[in-house]
Amino acid sequence: MVALVLGMLLCLALAVTVVALVAVPARREGREVLTPRGDEFVGSLRDRTDGVRQRLDRGEAPPAAGGTEERPEEPAPTTAATGRGVTQD
Repeated sequence: MVALVLGMLLCLALAVTVVALVAVPARREGREVLTPRGDEFVGSLRDRTDGVRQRLDRGEAPPAAGGTEERPEEPAPTTAATGRGVTQD
């Protein structure tokens, strides 16, 4: 388990190093880091988060994740022989 955590930390450190060596200097030179499609995607995310933030500031609840519909409650499982509920240990 310790080896797994250390391996994950090593991968994270490597990723941060690559970003620091590639993306940061490119951004400082004025080059675009994202493609036009990626830039558009980030812009749409900003628009959505701004909308949610404004609704929260007004006291409105954000829509539920996965849609606005509530799921109906599923009936408890029963056995075919007795029709009674199944107990789980």
